Amino acid sequence: MACLLLNTFTMMKQQTIKNIIEFSGVGLHTGCQVRGRIMPSCADTGITFFRRDLQGAPAIRATSSNVISTSYATTLGARGATVSTIEHIMAAFYGMGVDNAIVEIDGPEVPILDGSSVEFVSMIESSGLATLSAPRRYIVIKKPIKVIEDDKYIFLLPTEEAELSINYSIDFSHPFLSKQSFSRLFTKDVFRKELGSARTFGFLKDVEMLRANGLAKGGSLENAIVISDTEILNEGGLRYPDEFVRHKVLDLMGDIALVGAPIRGKIIAYRSGHALNHKLSQEIWRKPGSWEFSDSVHSEERLIAKSPMLLDMDKMATV
Repeated sequence: MACLLLNTFTMMKQQTIKNIIEFSGVGLHTGCQVRGRIMPSCADTGITFFRRDLQGAPAIRATSSNVISTSYATTLGARGATVSTIEHIMAAFYGMGVDNAIVEIDGPEVPILDGSSVEFVSMIESSGLATLSAPRRYIVIKKPIKVIEDDKYIFLLPTEEAELSINYSIDFSHPFLSKQSFSRLFTKDVFRKELGSARTFGFLKDVEMLRANGLAKGGSLENAIVISDTEILNEGGLRYPDEFVRHKVLDLMGDIALVGAPIRGKIIAYRSGHALNHKLSQEIWRKPGSWEFSDSVHSEERLIAKSPMLLDMDKMATV
């Protein structure tokens, strides 16, 4: 009796949230108090923001083509309206498998909450997910895609994995942010347990400069890790010894989500930020020959016993 190793495939369906989610908080850079809610949406609509505080409630689709700024946060713009600091909520959508949703806010910036995605993750889990009828389409990387800027880079490579894998490294000239690396297969469980609660961070010496430029008006020890030359100022310290690189991965996932479909490939990144993340998204669409859409993923590999008769029939079929 011979055995054959067969790849099996499963077709995943698109998802949206099951119940309406409400949230509120301060914007990290604007300092504005903002209220918002997340609502279910239909298949193939993606993520769309609506500015309910503006006349006509203009819609801004969460796509890389609508990115208008990557300075200290990712900002989208369309129809004369903008919405900034979208990376943490977008990372939560990507990490939790939310393909379609409507996000209504009454201000110019998504609230920073605690500086991570963990509250959005908790709200999505409380809401639950609804399965839609349309299949989820994956971008499957077939040829390397690279973006390089000085000593920073991101390589997006083909892989045999059914999910996205990430190998991300940072290297700062600071005792708390020297060399750190994070390497995992990106799954919903990994996002929930290892990435979603990693907070944004900044240096105390930069606070005055940022505020002089109209940024970080809502920043505090409640929503960011603040680092001086000699210590971490937050009471309780870090949530992970390598929280800094984990948050950089979280930001990357929020920016990559703007491609509009989950990616099956391998990311190798070094010191990338919002600007380089966005360049990768653009490069993906500039190189359609380097990837293809698929609505199936590998679900398992299994051994199936085949009789000599069936093996002979297989040989005959190939003649």
